[in-house]
Amino acid sequence: SQYWGNNDIKNIRKVLGIGLLLSITGSIIFSSAAFIMPDKLMMIFTESDNAITIGAAYLGVVCISYPFTAATDIYVSTMRAIGEVKVPVISSIFAIIVNIILNYILIFGKFGMPVLGVVGAAVATVAARIFEFLLTIIIISIKKSPIICSIAKLNPFSKELISQFGKTALPVIINEFFWGVGTTLFSVAYGRMGDAAIASITISTALQDLLVVSFQGIAIATVIILGNEMGANNLKKAKLYGSYSYVLTFLVGVFASILIMIFRIPFVSLYKVSDNVIENVKLCLMVFAFFFPFKAIATVNIVGILRSGGDTLACLFLDLSAVWLIGVPMAFIGGLYFKFPIYTVYAMVLSSEVYKAFVGYIRYKQGKWLKNLAIELTAS
Repeated sequence: SQYWGNNDIKNIRKVLGIGLLLSITGSIIFSSAAFIMPDKLMMIFTESDNAITIGAAYLGVVCISYPFTAATDIYVSTMRAIGEVKVPVISSIFAIIVNIILNYILIFGKFGMPVLGVVGAAVATVAARIFEFLLTIIIISIKKSPIICSIAKLNPFSKELISQFGKTALPVIINEFFWGVGTTLFSVAYGRMGDAAIASITISTALQDLLVVSFQGIAIATVIILGNEMGANNLKKAKLYGSYSYVLTFLVGVFASILIMIFRIPFVSLYKVSDNVIENVKLCLMVFAFFFPFKAIATVNIVGILRSGGDTLACLFLDLSAVWLIGVPMAFIGGLYFKFPIYTVYAMVLSSEVYKAFVGYIRYKQGKWLKNLAIELTAS
């Protein structure tokens, strides 16, 4: 987004090339592992033979979609950075429609198709992801987007750019990888607390994800706006917009928490589960409502503000220290050693968001994220 603010199309394309190279390579590695040994991977998360069998059947097929999803995500991120936000919305909406239709046909065996169940769901996801990738490429080609160019112009092997990319993006890659591993371990801990615990967390997450995705959208909008301003060397305006983002995030986060408290009981009533699970879900949602403003602030600050100026080492420290020094130990100690109820363990895990919010705010106030990376590259 800073290169777009500096009107540097050449380096935008090279960053796109680096992103495609790394993401597709990584996705192929994970896709291969999931295709070769899906059952072994499922054993990490659960001890239930039935769950392992079903999960492995799904994973062994859906992994084919990973390279397409990776490439689409890089193109979508680049388009958002240059202000082309309509294309990702259009392609994702049509992909969702394709996924829903194919799920109906393949899972239940409609229109003469065999009943495939969970494998049908996986096939539908693969088809939808391939469709989304192709539709995205077609639309941006028709629109003659500046990111559409020859492979030669995507050349990721620019010494100066690779150096800067390594300084700013490599910490993000490491951050996301180990953060993902850490949050996966949360699922491992919850899964080993029993079926009721994992069911409670799964149902709670369905509502929580709606809010988390919304604030991830705010974070993405923030990183684009601030990045464009810093790329144009409007540092004072970027700082002002950063403070606006903080205030807006806090107010909307509190409002969202109130909505969770209001709608948690009607939401839980939609599920036909045991009374124990229902009570656990209600309490888990109460816990989430309390911690959500902290989580919202931490998300927008790390993903939207600090990363916009390349302060990615600070983001790396905040995320990984929160997950690995607080979240993961709390999940295993509380859930498997002390055998606390799931809502208590969940509160212990989410306490890491309070840490991230306060320590992240200190880093934000230091102002080290206010940097024009585009000018630094041009000068070099």
